[in-house]
Amino acid sequence: MILPVNNIKNSIYFSADSNDKEKKSLDYDHDTLLPNNPLTNARIGMDKLTNAFTLYPAKGLKGSKNANFYEFLTMGTVPYLVGSAGLMAVFNFANRFFSPFDKVQASKTGQKMALGVLFYGVLKSLSKQFISRPVNMLTGVDTDQPYAKVIYELPDSINDTDITSIEYHRVFESVEFPRWDLLYGNADKGEKRNFRYDKIAKKLNMGENLNDSDQETKPRIKEIIVKSNLAKSISSYMWAATGVALAFQKPWEDYFKAMTFKFWKPQEFFKSLQVFGRSFVRSAKALYKGEGVGVSKHAGKILLGIALFSSAAGVINAVAGAKNATKQKSDIIKSNEKHVVS
Repeated sequence: MILPVNNIKNSIYFSADSNDKEKKSLDYDHDTLLPNNPLTNARIGMDKLTNAFTLYPAKGLKGSKNANFYEFLTMGTVPYLVGSAGLMAVFNFANRFFSPFDKVQASKTGQKMALGVLFYGVLKSLSKQFISRPVNMLTGVDTDQPYAKVIYELPDSINDTDITSIEYHRVFESVEFPRWDLLYGNADKGEKRNFRYDKIAKKLNMGENLNDSDQETKPRIKEIIVKSNLAKSISSYMWAATGVALAFQKPWEDYFKAMTFKFWKPQEFFKSLQVFGRSFVRSAKALYKGEGVGVSKHAGKILLGIALFSSAAGVINAVAGAKNATKQKSDIIKSNEKHVVS
């Protein structure tokens, strides 16, 4: 089976086709919290994409009893990518049937459509960081914290011993049942049990050196997760729409003339990248300035403003709500008193 390469730990397995012992590598021997950084996320994305096209469909087609809902959801990437490629092809492959003049005009529209599909997917995914990163900095709650889950599968045959697979999830994937256990410190590494919860409590102005910072912060963390998820759902589509509008600006036509993906010709390839950068800046300015009169002239500003507002409002709602709730609680219950203030 295909497994990602990260934090490799060795385990021994026995081959069903040989009497010799074969040593294979197992990435994790227990559920493991992973760093939330670009390198880790790239490895996770590549592993899931590879499995979605190879391992998971094969398991489903042969009726494996180990095929599960995680694999089904992961394979959702396949129709998304195939559909995106099909949408690009619809507006480009028919150009050869047009007259020369119509072919030029159709190509411009088709290329912008393809770029719009690309920008839609990129900004829809990237814009979620506009919520999670500020929330993490202000509250200490990483709403996208990944972890590797070890799955012990059932053997497909009596000789099958390699029955371990890895799934990638988020700690707060389930609001009702987060993986709280993964956020506790490891005593073997010299970490305090509640050091992550202590950090969150401090950022939420709940105090320091709390006896049970985990129990104190968990309700606030759930509230932050719910509000952050809502903000991501709204703002991601606003940014995706902005990406499509950006792709249909006239300055991109300069890039389409110089566009090349022949990286084995570095001079042409890097020139194409330079033109892409200039076209991106000019297209962003064109979207902001707009054309025509009335609402159409300001449509770009309105769309960009809504996208920015949705992200900013989402962060403020998630952060301020949690901190205000903490403040209200501290006003009602005084730690140095033995009674409740009405």
